[in-house]
Amino acid sequence: MHVAIVCPYDLGKPGGVQDQVIRLAGWLERAGHSSTVIGPGSEGPPGAVLVAGTSVVKANAAATPIAIDPRVRSRINEAIRDADVVHIHEPLMPTVSLTATRIGDRPTVGTFHADAPRWARKGYSSLSPIVRKVLGRLDVVTAVSPVARSAIAGVIDARVISNGIDIDAYGNGDPVPGRVAFLGRDDPRKGLDVLLEAWPEILGAHDAASLHVMGASRDSEMDGVTFLGPVGNDEKYTQLAQAEVFVAPNLRGESFGIIVAEGMASGCAVVASGIPAFLHVLGDSGEIVAPGDSEHLAGAVRRLLVDDPRRRDLARRASERVAMFDGARITDEYIAAYADAVTAHRS
Repeated sequence: MHVAIVCPYDLGKPGGVQDQVIRLAGWLERAGHSSTVIGPGSEGPPGAVLVAGTSVVKANAAATPIAIDPRVRSRINEAIRDADVVHIHEPLMPTVSLTATRIGDRPTVGTFHADAPRWARKGYSSLSPIVRKVLGRLDVVTAVSPVARSAIAGVIDARVISNGIDIDAYGNGDPVPGRVAFLGRDDPRKGLDVLLEAWPEILGAHDAASLHVMGASRDSEMDGVTFLGPVGNDEKYTQLAQAEVFVAPNLRGESFGIIVAEGMASGCAVVASGIPAFLHVLGDSGEIVAPGDSEHLAGAVRRLLVDDPRRRDLARRASERVAMFDGARITDEYIAAYADAVTAHRS
């Protein structure tokens, strides 16, 4: 089977959707299938078809790099010419994905990723006949979590196929006593400020504690805190394997929680905000704290650093649960969705 995987976001920029698109292409190849990644940008993974440049648009409390060039239609049409199935990520996102829903006569799967903001949810509801018409061109609709599925609830049915990670790439190292890790952009909704506010209390109770922050840099210095800035995959795997506790203090706007799965796969005990997306991933295999509550966060991390049996039990349970998000399993679910799309398209 040859799958055309369409991404609406700049393939040369970091992002959750881009990450999953590129991972899926690799997983399909391992499973004996082929794929072509299609999207905007000036660079992308090897073999990708780049159909337009991008502009940054503010959406869902983030800067989103999308194409606004209306001339993408012919380029997409050419790129999907040999595809058995077209897999469109964020099918309502202009212009690349939305255009892809309107061209060609091939089996099509659409995947929703975002925890859509309130205005978008209201728009889907108030414009439901139009949205339903667009989505009606898709043979199978999926969402990466119940949170993402809820954005289109009442408009169209969607099956949940979670995001995934390469579990075997994680957890290859020895934890450093007292090491705590954070992974994320320096974006207010990622909750780094909440963790930094909690840190003096954590350090005061455990003077050997150290916090390694991946993905963000700060000019100011804090005792026990190392800002690593953006890191590559190899450095990320190493840092996560060295952490005893992984903290995900995000405040809102998450539809899945790939960072939580990464912490789980790395053998960490996870402390995460109790937002719906993180609850979906973590289940009862970690410590849940109130979003934005630095005191609650400090207490949870502090207790885990001194309670070896509790920390090791949570790490074990997390390692078992995260198997449900392994890339091979996610790929099997998508291959089944592709087969269903082929069948539905013929009927």
